Amino acid sequence: MEETRRYPVGIQTFSNIIRGGYVYIDKTDLVWELTHYAKYIFMSRPRRFGKSLLTSTLHSYFRGDKELFEGLKIMQMEKEWQQYPVIHLDLSTAKNKNTAKELQRKLVLMLSDLDYYDENSREVTPGEILEGIIKRAYEKTGQQVVVIIDEYDAPLLEVLHEEENLPSFRKVMQEFYQPMKACEAMIKFCFITGITKFSQLSIFSTINNLKNVTMLPKFSAICGFTEGEVKTVFQHDIERMADANEYTYEEMLLRIKNRYDGYHFSAKSEDIYNPFSLLNALTDQMIANYWFDTGTPSYLIQQLRLFKTDIMSLDRLEAFASDFDLPTEAMRTAIPLLYQSGYLTIKDYERESEMYTLAIPNQEVRIGYIEGLLPLYTGLETRDVRAGFALKFWRALKKGDADLAMREMQAYLAGIPYVEGFKQKLADAATAEGFYEYTMYLIFSMLNVYVRTQVKVWSSESHTSSLEDDRVATELGKAKCAGGCTDMVVWMPDATYVFELKLNDTAQHALEQIDSKGYAFPYQTDDRRVVKVGVSFDADTRTPKDWIISE
Repeated sequence: MEETRRYPVGIQTFSNIIRGGYVYIDKTDLVWELTHYAKYIFMSRPRRFGKSLLTSTLHSYFRGDKELFEGLKIMQMEKEWQQYPVIHLDLSTAKNKNTAKELQRKLVLMLSDLDYYDENSREVTPGEILEGIIKRAYEKTGQQVVVIIDEYDAPLLEVLHEEENLPSFRKVMQEFYQPMKACEAMIKFCFITGITKFSQLSIFSTINNLKNVTMLPKFSAICGFTEGEVKTVFQHDIERMADANEYTYEEMLLRIKNRYDGYHFSAKSEDIYNPFSLLNALTDQMIANYWFDTGTPSYLIQQLRLFKTDIMSLDRLEAFASDFDLPTEAMRTAIPLLYQSGYLTIKDYERESEMYTLAIPNQEVRIGYIEGLLPLYTGLETRDVRAGFALKFWRALKKGDADLAMREMQAYLAGIPYVEGFKQKLADAATAEGFYEYTMYLIFSMLNVYVRTQVKVWSSESHTSSLEDDRVATELGKAKCAGGCTDMVVWMPDATYVFELKLNDTAQHALEQIDSKGYAFPYQTDDRRVVKVGVSFDADTRTPKDWIISE
């Protein structure tokens, strides 16, 4: 009987992975390059993206645990294997504190568990204790000290939207990090990682030589799995998964790619797969949304509400690096936080203008948006939408019955109990017609759950589709044509549906606009039928009152 490989799901310690015989993607060449790039390094990556494994690998390397690296790439690069004292802290255990005093106490408790802590010293604050530990480690070993801090921003993220608590929490963390600069002569290497980017001026106020490698192409693949690694290291695993799900290898690979691939951490980054989700999928031999098991982080929802973010714009967003790589506390929109948290990623880069195109990375993230935002914006439960209207609408279109699909939409919208203030919240971020576009965007994105698709960005320059016949894609406000933008496009196995929505106007006018603006033109070259649907909404009932269907 064939032996099943062991995947390190939930295991973030390098030594445990190696000694336990778990599958390990060899990144040790990049680890070596990182340790020789600069003395003080900062890198941000989304949650569950391998940051903790990276810090653990650095820990083992600087401890001189040579036997753990036998057969790995680093053995061709490192010749000395010097041992250094390592201070390794995971600040994720210091989050969810109610006051700055609680945070300070937690930091002290964490430091008291480290080697070279002296309970008889007169050190009181976290910064004083950390400085004392660094000095004693240096004096007793005669070696410079390595400092590794994982999830450095965890204590701050949960209070990011709290004007009262954030300054006091930031002050505690400033004091904690002060020894990094004061002990510079005693430090061999310092690595700090987390999800977001806080300004050096506010957190690392004395570390003016901290090198941010977050967006360097050189290290873009140090966390996560590249497409090449997936196709080589995991080829046999994907073949087994394909057999279990009655797909061909190519079909299974495409489904995995659509769901978990699509991240880019620099202008020249390879395609990066979410490692947490892929390992879980291979373990369970099924496609699911593992990254969102714990839900959309509350701090992200707060920022989306604070900045009244137009989520329909996130399918294609042009920005300079200074727009999305801003320090967290300097944000004027939610875009930097969305990018740094992995809810947006780089999709294209125009070298001449230095302009980046950002978009939602993949299907898993898109579904996570909707599951987190649907209750927030409409008061509806995600499961009710998926099991109700979205499925019925999709089945009607699959049968080619657009009229039935519209009647399902009409009946469903008539029964939506919009939460208080919903219409006003949308009016702040959209036009009156945008109210219905937002509603449709949130609801129709639920179709992804059933059909396992990746939403495409369509334009007059790019209008080819690689969608399989058992899948469907939806997109609102992003189907760009020469004359403007249509409101919604739905791709089905045998037809492409182009929708135009009008408020207190006629369905005939909506249909005429599809024709006059050429909204359907980009899809004429496809083998599918092109079906045009003009829809008239009634503002009082919030439902479609009339529609005209034309091919």
